Amino acid sequence: MKKTISIVPNEVTTAKLHGYLLGAVGPRPIAFASTVDKDGNPNLSPFSFFNVFSANPPILIFSPARRVRNNTTKHTLENVLETKEVVVNIVNYAIVQQMSLSSTEYAVGVNEFKKAGLTMLKSDIVTPFRVAESPVQFECKVTKVEALGTEGGAGNLVFCEVVKVHVDSTILDKNGSIDQHKIDLVARMGGNWYSRAKEGMFEVPKPLSTLGIGIDSLPDKIKNSKLLSGNDLGLLGNIEVLPTTKSAQQFVNENEDAQATLATNDSVQLQLKAKEYIFNNNPLGALKLLLAGIDIIE
Repeated sequence: MKKTISIVPNEVTTAKLHGYLLGAVGPRPIAFASTVDKDGNPNLSPFSFFNVFSANPPILIFSPARRVRNNTTKHTLENVLETKEVVVNIVNYAIVQQMSLSSTEYAVGVNEFKKAGLTMLKSDIVTPFRVAESPVQFECKVTKVEALGTEGGAGNLVFCEVVKVHVDSTILDKNGSIDQHKIDLVARMGGNWYSRAKEGMFEVPKPLSTLGIGIDSLPDKIKNSKLLSGNDLGLLGNIEVLPTTKSAQQFVNENEDAQATLATNDSVQLQLKAKEYIFNNNPLGALKLLLAGIDIIE
């Protein structure tokens, strides 16, 4: 007979209960919410307390919860209360690392589009920008915000009426419907885990508790690479400090495969080796290699 652990919510910490809820209820779709403040400064942040709840009228609801650790509210919530507008961008596998990087808690006024290396696309009806790389973007008017509590962990239901939908034509099948293989959706699970709808679970390291440098801080030759994917750049942008020339060279001196790669004087080989480092969970090594060979990159 299996042993069951029974939990009364008010008898455990909010953080512990939060972990059980997120670990058990999933996979959860992700609302990549784009907003602006009253002065027009853009903000971009993901939320996995999210779903579609009505087609007529078309209503999406997502919930920016109050932070458990200090009971503060997120910029997204503050912005929708001020402007009553939001764009809900859908997240696919191609942008999952950039989406994760954008969840870093940068200061007010910092543009997460730039930090995450994503393209701001002007909306047709609402003021917040769309994420150009997102396969589906919903322009929305916020009709209501319902607070579910006042303590850390309390949700805030943001009711979003869709006023325009933008769909990337490359994800459609021959009948004009969204092809579930082509859209390649990802969803949130517990801990660091995500689910790729067409393949299964994978892990995404949480953004640093300290601030990652952001893709915008990478040298132009790296961030404009045609071989490094958005996910590759997202992992590089999550590094805390841009390595110095000295530390990059020291890394090369201590790694024979890095030396051999640089000796080829080949831009493609250099970037493919960096991708290999990233694949093997060594983005810092990848960035040091790229910096050491920056003059090679075309």
